[in-house]
Amino acid sequence: MTDRFVSNFTNRLDAKGRVSIPASFRAVLLKDGYEGLYVHPALDLETLDAGGHALRATIDDILSRFSPFSEEWESLSTALNGTSEVLKIDPEGRIMLSETLKAHAGITDAVTFVGQGHKFQIWEPSRFQAHLEAARGRLRDVKRALGSQNSVSSGASGT
Repeated sequence: MTDRFVSNFTNRLDAKGRVSIPASFRAVLLKDGYEGLYVHPALDLETLDAGGHALRATIDDILSRFSPFSEEWESLSTALNGTSEVLKIDPEGRIMLSETLKAHAGITDAVTFVGQGHKFQIWEPSRFQAHLEAARGRLRDVKRALGSQNSVSSGASGT
């Protein structure tokens, strides 16, 4: 069993608005020991960040880099803690997203769970596909840039 959230899964909301968390993600949450599911709107994307103690620790680490009296700390704490919700996971492994969370991510009848190691994201499926394609495009550009840097540096070392 892994202690990281990996892969992606798309599940439909049921008639009552509940959605099943993928079994592999539930296993990571169980190992993490967090009661429920910590969820907040992502800062700069139309998605939700979710997880347990590992996500909470990351948020605490980010906040610890700022004075608690600073404007940065205040803004981050408001965005990360002030908009968060702790969702109950029912015995069947389902959660019910609030209307506020669904509105932020544009979720209607299905969600895509996307593993990101210490956390996972909850996307509206078509928005995730668009995000994934954009990310792949950026990575192709990075790969090309790294490739040209390596050929320049390897050529320079040979002279």
